[in-house]
Amino acid sequence: MSEQPSPDRNELFDRGTRIYIGVLTAIVLIFAAHWLYTWFQQRNSPAGRINAELAADAMLADYPYPFRALHTEGDTAVLSSPRSPQFSVLRFLDIVHPELKGSDPNSAQVIAAQKELARHQKRARDIALAHPGIKHVKWELDRRWLARHGVEFYD
Repeated sequence: MSEQPSPDRNELFDRGTRIYIGVLTAIVLIFAAHWLYTWFQQRNSPAGRINAELAADAMLADYPYPFRALHTEGDTAVLSSPRSPQFSVLRFLDIVHPELKGSDPNSAQVIAAQKELARHQKRARDIALAHPGIKHVKWELDRRWLARHGVEFYD
């Protein structure tokens, strides 16, 4: 039996295919490096440190809405909120407490749910304010979370 010579590595692909594979590999490596850089930056940013504490807090972990630090602006932490003048607390409560849907806004259950939200929002605020350099908290409506729960916004 005669042995077939093994093809040279460069003969497996034509020149165009080798260039395509090289460019594609470079693009994937650039995106991976950018993702890793961004991930490390976010973890080490003031907002990332606040988020780590918010996620680790036992009281907040039991609540159906995940409070998050979106970013910081100088000495202000911008935190996500499920309510705002554009989105009432009652609509939020319909999402996290469907059993309250259609209830009288002045009912004991609705008022208790509002107070529960206020306690959790205050806890998130206190955690953010405990961080060095953070003196203020600004709330921003969490449209992404609300959209994932079926709320549509028309700007």
